[in-house]
Amino acid sequence: MINLTKIVAAILVLLAIVLGGYAWMLGRQAPAKTAAATAPSEQTKSQQPLTYAVVVATKPLPAGQVIPADALRIERLTVNPAGAFQEVATAAGRVPVLDLSEGSPLMENQLVSGLALRVGEGERAIAIKADEIMGVGNKIQPGDFVDVFITLKSDGKDVDRSQARLLLSRKRVLAFGSASLDGLPSKTVDKQQQQAQRTEAARTAVLAVPVDDVNRLTIGDATGRLMLALRNPNDMAEPDPKLFADLPTALQPASIRPGEPRRAPLEGLDRAQAGLTTVDLVTGGKATTGRPALTEARAISNSTRAPLPGIARGGLQVEVIRGDRSETMSY
Repeated sequence: MINLTKIVAAILVLLAIVLGGYAWMLGRQAPAKTAAATAPSEQTKSQQPLTYAVVVATKPLPAGQVIPADALRIERLTVNPAGAFQEVATAAGRVPVLDLSEGSPLMENQLVSGLALRVGEGERAIAIKADEIMGVGNKIQPGDFVDVFITLKSDGKDVDRSQARLLLSRKRVLAFGSASLDGLPSKTVDKQQQQAQRTEAARTAVLAVPVDDVNRLTIGDATGRLMLALRNPNDMAEPDPKLFADLPTALQPASIRPGEPRRAPLEGLDRAQAGLTTVDLVTGGKATTGRPALTEARAISNSTRAPLPGIARGGLQVEVIRGDRSETMSY
């Protein structure tokens, strides 16, 4: 009986050893089959290149002209250039700084950026001299609205009497000193450098000014002292232009021919082209005794003026008036 039990136990031990060896063999074959099965799928994936959605031009885009939405499309490219656009809506309406060919990807550094995008239509960005007193103790920040006052001191030459008055009202500050409203994120990460930038004395202030008021601001900055008055952005009050006469322009508009309709007053670029004189800015356009005499020249018809001795008929005669003196010349 004891021998039978030993024989059975020996058989069971041998069976366990055989089953263990078989299990070990199956364990080694399974990873090999799995690796062989997954290898084709990974190879298939590696054969398909990774692509990116990039906005490209569908036709040549000239520099300086607004990009229409129908001139752009999205293509899948194997490269993703730095600064490329992924949506047409974000690139449409921008202006390229250089000519772009058809099919070229649009990138941020190829388009107009910076402070120019903050200037509204019909406005111009004008820089004027600034200091701590003029700039409200350097408390002005980009985005603020200011009134521009001018002070003119009497010196017996160009200004008859000293005066101070409002020159321009509610103008937007685009930049003050090194701080600018250009929409770009600050590259300064050091807090000490940021604090030094705030306390740095500003030397210039950049204002957004309607183009027909640029002459007024530039002459005021050249002949008088400007002062910026900070105002609440919710204060929309401005002087009524109907209460004051328009200043005459330096260039007189062309005369209207008989039968032509009456022209509208000069505005915008036309008024800026006509210009403004310092004496008219000071006096409001009123004639003064201290105003220097102008040199006037006008053609004289031969039928109304007798020819001067020694001058043949048929030549053009011009009368030149200098103050109270008159002289007739022929050429």
